[in-house]
Amino acid sequence: MTVSRRLVLTGAVAAGLLAACGGPAPDTRPLALVYRGKASTGACSDAVADLLRTRLRVEFCGPEENLPLTAESLAKAAVYAQPGGGSLDDGWRAMRRYADVITSYVRGGGRYLGFCLGGYLAGATPGFSLLPGDTEQYIATSGAEVRSTRDTVIPVDWQGQRRRMYFQDGPDFVLQPGASVTVLARYTNDKIAALVTPYGKGRVGVVGPHPEAPESWYRDLRLTNPDGVTPDLGLQLVDRTLSP
Repeated sequence: MTVSRRLVLTGAVAAGLLAACGGPAPDTRPLALVYRGKASTGACSDAVADLLRTRLRVEFCGPEENLPLTAESLAKAAVYAQPGGGSLDDGWRAMRRYADVITSYVRGGGRYLGFCLGGYLAGATPGFSLLPGDTEQYIATSGAEVRSTRDTVIPVDWQGQRRRMYFQDGPDFVLQPGASVTVLARYTNDKIAALVTPYGKGRVGVVGPHPEAPESWYRDLRLTNPDGVTPDLGLQLVDRTLSP
């Protein structure tokens, strides 16, 4: 079929009018890369992406995504986010091949955000060794609010305020003496639940609970958060990690 010159011109004029009338503009905000693959669940990756979209342009990266998890991809990103997922051992088997790429990115000035399993992976045994210390399983610590691995809601002390958060077998963070960190939250037994710390020229923000949890997670499991389901704690973590 031959397309007439008139139709081509009409289409060009329409496109011009759309732009002139305030049509969709490209998102020029800084880029956040969110991992999606065997070391995460789809729900966790989607929840982290939705949280970050309030601040940044978001794309997924991973072995089956349009963007691979490579140094070239990370070089374009303001932050790399590692969501929650399954067990630490399984997660590390999927992620250890990327360890050098991720640590080099953060050391050179990039930002790392780790949620639940992503927090575990920021540690050292096993993990990326991005923290001045390591992680441990919170539910196994003395005085833990919960002992089960099932999904639940727990209280934490977040910046001096008691807040309840979605939780499922997340880590706490064990620091070396004199470590330079900003502690954002502690569990009720005083173990660290969220922190931000420098790593080389970059910065690392990690959290054991799930501040990114959407309303659907609570609804599907018939859980209730008396404080309401709001993104403010997750955004505090994001903002502190991204700050200069």
